Amino acid sequence: MLKLKLHWQILIAFILAIILGITIPEHSGYVRWLGDLFLRALKMIIVPLVFASIATGVANIGDAKNLGRIGIKTFSYYISTSLLAIVTGLFLVNMIKPGIGADLGFKMSIPEMTSTTGSISDILMRMIPTNIFQALYNSDMLAIIFFAILIGYFITQVQKNYSDNLLTLFNAIFEVMMKLTSFIIKFAPLGILGIVTGVVADQASDKAKLISMAQHLGVYFVTVLIGLFIHTFISLPLIIKFLGKVNPILHFKAMSLPIITAFSTSSSSATLPLTMEAVENDAGVSNKISSFVVPLGATVNMNGTALYECVAVMFIAQAYGIELTFMQQIIVVVTALLAAIGSAGIPMAGLVMMSIVLSAVNLPLEGVGLILAVDRPLDMCRTVVNVFGDTCGAVVIAKSEGETLKV
Repeated sequence: MLKLKLHWQILIAFILAIILGITIPEHSGYVRWLGDLFLRALKMIIVPLVFASIATGVANIGDAKNLGRIGIKTFSYYISTSLLAIVTGLFLVNMIKPGIGADLGFKMSIPEMTSTTGSISDILMRMIPTNIFQALYNSDMLAIIFFAILIGYFITQVQKNYSDNLLTLFNAIFEVMMKLTSFIIKFAPLGILGIVTGVVADQASDKAKLISMAQHLGVYFVTVLIGLFIHTFISLPLIIKFLGKVNPILHFKAMSLPIITAFSTSSSSATLPLTMEAVENDAGVSNKISSFVVPLGATVNMNGTALYECVAVMFIAQAYGIELTFMQQIIVVVTALLAAIGSAGIPMAGLVMMSIVLSAVNLPLEGVGLILAVDRPLDMCRTVVNVFGDTCGAVVIAKSEGETLKV
């Protein structure tokens, strides 16, 4: 029996939802509940998934301190390039404003925004909860992420028998949450069917709004592509040229196989063996560097994902008619960075991670239903950026260690 891949199921559900929303808007309630149920399931897993993934990630990476200099260089590179990607996306989405004027009729369902404005000190105050259980109950993502980082770090600081037991526990929780997340994601087509049917039904009486919806979604799609293009063909090449002292064109040619594989599979993890082989054999990076930098990059270095999440969240805010303040946009940047680092290696992980960023600035999750219509091609493109960023990191770190490269 032929089984359609998930992204094809989502596309079919999206098209069917548009048809249902236009033809029988008065009966949209029969499928709307599917969207509500799917969003509730997403909200259910966000807190435990984020807490477990970040805590285990930090605890597992804690061993990297034994590598000393190389570990510090690698983390500095990955954090810097991810921030650069996010800022690039933030600049473009504020300049192009793909969601402004969409008038999608969402304003009636917008929850009241809680206070996320103020100075940097206010953000720091929000990051440190007075009651972690209350923060967990209220899904205060900044506080949860910060506490998870602390837990992950201090797991590595206690006696080995304790740290081993705690790490086993958190790894087990994380694995369970990954299985649960994968299970919920299987129902994404039904969720999209309910969400999009409801949105289209609300606009069914005004064809101009439906056309506006498609146009603004197209502009959003192009905005993300421009951001990914700039980071891949301008930012990263400049970094490896001046810091890695390598020829960007030759390096890109040397990485052609993992890049093509990343584009076709949309998986950094599946591309990892080819990436390591190309970095060592075609770029000339030593196994000592590549065996640490590349696998770590496949886990935490998500330049393309970080840029995409930032643009997507800003687009959703614009479509809802909400103008995020400068400090709220800073929260988006920070949360997108941490969410990208903690992004799980599962299909549509960006959907779950984007829910985290939306929650951080109190935006409704319903907006993800629209952008998922164009998520598959964007997923292919941002995976290319993720993988290429890993290879650039490998040559930069290798050059800083005095290695002679082939490119």
